[in-house]
Amino acid sequence: MQGTIAIMVMRSSLDPLEEARARIRLRHARAKPVKPIAKTIGTLSQRITRDRLPKKGPAIGRLKLVWAEIVGPQIARVCEPEKIGSGGKGKGRVLTVQCIPAAATMIQHQSELIRQRVSVSLGGDIAEIRIKQGPLSRQAAPKPVRALRPLTSEERASLEASVARIEDRSLREAVLALGEAVLATEERTQEPDRR
Repeated sequence: MQGTIAIMVMRSSLDPLEEARARIRLRHARAKPVKPIAKTIGTLSQRITRDRLPKKGPAIGRLKLVWAEIVGPQIARVCEPEKIGSGGKGKGRVLTVQCIPAAATMIQHQSELIRQRVSVSLGGDIAEIRIKQGPLSRQAAPKPVRALRPLTSEERASLEASVARIEDRSLREAVLALGEAVLATEERTQEPDRR
């Protein structure tokens, strides 16, 4: 009982008017939470960048960069990832791929394999693959050019002898360049066809 009385005495030791003012200030101070500045800056930056950045998420950008490694060069030539969306409540995400119409059946056939590989790559839950037919947005990668082998001195002499009868100099050089290209692409084990 004595401890309670001491607290009451301490409370009443303040001026009643000051105590009332302090309670009012305290009541209003509690009503306004302190906002951390980082959250305010984050919200502001989202508002600014929302309209300027592409609508597609970072996962699709990352997926496009490694698409050929994930699905292999044969599939990567005929289709590309377009978007990753939500599949609904608890269904996981849906990957939409754009493919050329001639390859749609092949992509449909291999969709489960593609789904598994993409899920492992993104570390996510790709539940379904939707296939859209149409032209690809990117240009097809050029086929790698094989390095031409150097001609042997016998091959070069034979080629120059066969074009020596051509009188027009520019035509002779063009036929010589064509002959060099044809011979350079042939395997060395084959004998040139001599007619």
